[in-house]
Amino acid sequence: MNAPINLSAKTIKVAILAMGGEGGGVLADWIVDLGEHNGYIAQTTSVPGVAQRTGATIYYVELFPREIAERAGRMPVLALMPTPGDVDVVLASELMEAGRAVQRGLVTPDRTTLLSSTHRVYSIAEKAAMGDGRVDSNELIAHANKAAKRFIRFDMAQAAEANGSVISAVLFGALAGTGVLPFSRAQFEATIERGGVGVKPSLRAFGAAFATAEAGGAPAPSEPSAPAELNPQDNKVAQVLQRVRDEQPAEIQHVVVEGVRRMIDYQDVGYAGLYLNRLQLVRQAVGVNSIPLLRETARHLALWMTYEDTIRVADLKTRGTRFERVRGEVRASDKQLLAINEFMHPRVEEICETLPAGLGRWLMKPHFVHRLVRRFTTAGRVVTTSSLRGYLMLWTVARLRAVRRCTLRYALETERIENWLAQVLAAARLNPALALEVVQCQRLVKGYSDTHVRGLTNYQTLMSAVVRAGARLAPATLRELREAALADEHGKKLKEALVRHALA
Repeated sequence: MNAPINLSAKTIKVAILAMGGEGGGVLADWIVDLGEHNGYIAQTTSVPGVAQRTGATIYYVELFPREIAERAGRMPVLALMPTPGDVDVVLASELMEAGRAVQRGLVTPDRTTLLSSTHRVYSIAEKAAMGDGRVDSNELIAHANKAAKRFIRFDMAQAAEANGSVISAVLFGALAGTGVLPFSRAQFEATIERGGVGVKPSLRAFGAAFATAEAGGAPAPSEPSAPAELNPQDNKVAQVLQRVRDEQPAEIQHVVVEGVRRMIDYQDVGYAGLYLNRLQLVRQAVGVNSIPLLRETARHLALWMTYEDTIRVADLKTRGTRFERVRGEVRASDKQLLAINEFMHPRVEEICETLPAGLGRWLMKPHFVHRLVRRFTTAGRVVTTSSLRGYLMLWTVARLRAVRRCTLRYALETERIENWLAQVLAAARLNPALALEVVQCQRLVKGYSDTHVRGLTNYQTLMSAVVRAGARLAPATLRELREAALADEHGKKLKEALVRHALA
């Protein structure tokens, strides 16, 4: 008579959450091969995730000792899917995936060892948010640490890149380094060698991850160092930085300096001077004691003044550093050709805004020429920036930076910025806390094309409510209205909030 098999007492259950292209399938196959060559019956299954970073594929591996099955005289029936509360090891290729595993109940404090990379690949929901939709990494780590019996974490993407490998090899090394599986390091390494593909870089990444995991994961973050003293060679830049030191409180100078950097990169030194002129007007009006207001004004003013017009987009897409970054991301060798295709859909409005102000306003009017231009901008186009023709096309647009101050977009944004600053100063005279909330309403204005239009519409709706309410508007109310606008790009939640507060 065959003896019964106690599956729950002997089965090792491993769940792997990985995104496309990260080698999750290879990692699962390695674990299966590791088990099968070292006395275990192994099975792997996978449930594909959704494309475009809305979910990862879950690979599930179960290992059962072959000796026990042979003694019992029958093969075990292994599960096809991980069950909440019944997983020994969870491997996550990215921090959000570790959070998803915790949310699904796959990680439990009495049993589960969780290994995760701490780097982030932002989800569609995070990217699509009108405001800062990013999930706080520290909160993810805190929840995962609380949920797991043992939590090993470090930047595995960086470790993979440093060793010329992929994250699956790093996860495999981290798994070995924890000692949670009944296999030696040599047995793990032999598994990689049997694969026969990319053995040397995989072993390097494996070894680095093994050492890090064996030591307990990532070290505690060090204290940030003080910013280095700036000594620019250009006299005009030096004069601008001296203005920062002379005019702005020490507590916000690092923010203002970054704003100056952004202005020079976006336009020129003169534009940085305009940035400081505008900021100085606010400082003179509110005084040096309103540090939070000055800091946020400096930050949001820098963001608004470097709005994303067609000139900026073309400039960023034709920079040499971008080509180098893309080549590095796809790991193209010097002997390989790289083609970069940009999907672009400029509307007639973007074309008008790139023209001189007078001509742009004329073209915006609904006449024959406007309708003709609109007809040719109904469909998007693919521009190959790695080709000579595509590159020169965008390079020419980027060179319009020299005449940006003459464009319609510059005139429109200048008017909007001046009105916003006037509203900030008006609110500051009533309530500095309200002025701070007005400053942060700039978060709604971002991006380009349809994204910019929707955000600007919500911003203008919000500012109209601020003007109507005047002194009776509480800072908390404006904050609630702003968050409603950020939560819904189409403005429905904002309208509901305005009605609720009798501000519609």
